[in-house]
Amino acid sequence: MSEPERVNGEADDPGWEVDPDDEWGLAVLATVGRQLKLRRETVGMRVADFAVAVGYGEDLVYKIEGGKRIPRPEYLDKSEEVLRADGLISAMKEDVEKVRYPKKVRALAKLEARAVEIGVYESNNIPGLLQTPEHARALLESWQPSYSPEDLERRVAARVARCSVFDRSPAPALGFVLEEATLRRKVGGTMVRRQQFEHLLEVGRLNSVTLQVMPMDSAAHPGMSGRIEVLKFEDGTAVGRSDGAFSGRPTTIPKQLRILELRYGTIRAQALPPRESLAFIEQLLGET
Repeated sequence: MSEPERVNGEADDPGWEVDPDDEWGLAVLATVGRQLKLRRETVGMRVADFAVAVGYGEDLVYKIEGGKRIPRPEYLDKSEEVLRADGLISAMKEDVEKVRYPKKVRALAKLEARAVEIGVYESNNIPGLLQTPEHARALLESWQPSYSPEDLERRVAARVARCSVFDRSPAPALGFVLEEATLRRKVGGTMVRRQQFEHLLEVGRLNSVTLQVMPMDSAAHPGMSGRIEVLKFEDGTAVGRSDGAFSGRPTTIPKQLRILELRYGTIRAQALPPRESLAFIEQLLGET
């Protein structure tokens, strides 16, 4: 087996391969590859010389120019410098970065970016939108089979990128209901847990956020079959999903959405009010 291509001493990891089912990602990489090749040929550089200049193997340069491999940010930065591209290559970095994120995560992030109202009930984990990078990493490290280091960081970055929803102006109305058990679960070490609690308190105090905790001694409720999420948009449309309804698939059917909203509303009514929920998280922080 041949040695993997390297840049800055790092192996070119399988996490940088293209998802063959990701049509948008494939189109982006094809365009980026063509632009890189065109610019290289315009300045009269052979692949061999260019590969040496950017610190990659020739085979990998061919793959990137052919749209078959996702270039690292360092590759694009070095290409910009070597090819004197006047910002052309740097302008592609944002789209290339998004290609690295899993297709499902990108689709969810697009919906969240459009939503004017988001309601989430989570039964097993702290919702991804509320996770710190350290908590997300510790959680993903526990999954089996384990992710490669590169794929792990790719997924953490994708989860963190979704949190830009909090920076929107005007801010969407965000509602979260968390099970007490998800807060008590020891994900990561003491510092990771403290940072996560502090982050929940910070987010929970935002005017646009309603954060509630479902205590473990609560009565049975409609969310016990799994996660529920409902997103509403400015044009009056909505999309929802529940692990325990409609085969777990996203739905836009009004009748099914009403069922999800009914379940979510019932869950919110049974959970601790926001002020008591924040006080409970403060208590957990003090105990950690």
